[in-house]
Amino acid sequence: MNVDFANRQHCRGIHRRAFLADAGMGLTGVALASLMDRDGRATEIAGWRPPDGEPHFSPKAKNVIWLFMRGGFSHLESFDPKPMLDKYAGKSISETPWKYVQDPERLKKLRVVATNQETQRNKLYETQIGFKKYGQSGIEVSDFFPNIGGCVDDIAVVRSMWTTDDNHGAQYQFENGRHNIDGMFPNIGAWVTYGLGSLNENLPAYIKMGVKYPQVHNDGNYLGRAYDAVRLKVDPKNPLPYAKPALDLSREEQEFQFDLIKRLNQIEAVKHPEDEALRARIKSYELAFRMQTAVPEVINFDGETAATQQIYGLDNEKTKPFGMQLLAARRFVEKGVRFIKIMHGAGAAGAWDAHGNLKSNHTNLAAQVDKPVAGLLTDLKQRGLLDETIVVFATEFGRTPGTQGGNGRDHHPFGFSVWMAGGGIKGGVTHGTTDEIGFHAVESPHYVTDIHATLMQQLGLDARRLDVPGQQRLEIDYGHPINEIIA
Repeated sequence: MNVDFANRQHCRGIHRRAFLADAGMGLTGVALASLMDRDGRATEIAGWRPPDGEPHFSPKAKNVIWLFMRGGFSHLESFDPKPMLDKYAGKSISETPWKYVQDPERLKKLRVVATNQETQRNKLYETQIGFKKYGQSGIEVSDFFPNIGGCVDDIAVVRSMWTTDDNHGAQYQFENGRHNIDGMFPNIGAWVTYGLGSLNENLPAYIKMGVKYPQVHNDGNYLGRAYDAVRLKVDPKNPLPYAKPALDLSREEQEFQFDLIKRLNQIEAVKHPEDEALRARIKSYELAFRMQTAVPEVINFDGETAATQQIYGLDNEKTKPFGMQLLAARRFVEKGVRFIKIMHGAGAAGAWDAHGNLKSNHTNLAAQVDKPVAGLLTDLKQRGLLDETIVVFATEFGRTPGTQGGNGRDHHPFGFSVWMAGGGIKGGVTHGTTDEIGFHAVESPHYVTDIHATLMQQLGLDARRLDVPGQQRLEIDYGHPINEIIA
């Protein structure tokens, strides 16, 4: 290599530490500190090491695609039909047979409860959309989601979810299992990548796409920055924040720079052979360099057929943005990315937060995601990838049976729906129920961490074997696998 790198004006007189820092930030701020943090964390507690990346028992799945609709879509207008809402529309809940909570002992555990004001003031609001039966299973899905309905024989719908946060902190609670007043904890994506690591040394194990949470969200928390997701954009020219060098360097000069950094670090490694953080630093620089080539290649769709692009809705302006993210997710799964999280619904609370104009809100938003999600399921299945990839379609809570603002519904943590598909999950089944107006989860209720536990089970992980010394977890943090939907 013939590069007069040392004589370039911008390198004269730079201290090694500053040189390393500048090189690192020029590559990408998302990966450099992560591996350093992972190995460094292991030295803090004598005799303890992070997991070795091997499953604890035979897995049925390898990857997760986590689709999250921010704001709280209505279970009553999606996957949990309630004809009794129409029968009792206009009456208060106190005027119906569901005046009293059917399972008071369970609800005592909740931090939020249905108040007398809530049951007496709000009038039941009729269902805003029709439902149809789909597939051999005959599961009913609303007319907001006809394409997902067409895939229902591959889907397990859980209609009895509950949580304890009645505001949008429930988005975090769905991911980490804890109410905001408890503080922040590692989320499910971090736990999975902590336990299993990556399947591709050129790509991160955990990726986020789509809208951002408005608040800073530390995915890994006490596990370390190694388990924070890498945020990507579906833009082959600029997919990674700070992915391009801060300085105007050619590829050849970058390779020289990395080789020099590696040599300098190896000299230090000889002096300090027990320095885990230093070894991790070397790995992190190498990963960041490889990502600059690998990531743009994955999100370049030129090689995809027109038919494939069409099933994701890339030929329509309404479905194209979300469809591109889902097509990228399939391509990342093919390359071995372990956990992919895609958030839909911009805004501080999330666009699905339909306090008013629910019908127009859900009509618009469902039209953006319905075809791309069905396209993802179809594409994964025809490629044989659905057998090893779990797709989760979730939201932080449901919407109230009663009206709010005349034509909307309020937040509702007492009962709502989530569905899963692939990776050893049964298809064409429903599990659990809410009462006949969709107020409370009454049959087989599941706290949000039961979704986590189901993922862990299918991925071959025992959550208790991932515990970190000095970090206290509650029993509810682990959840329980929903065995009824596992094949």
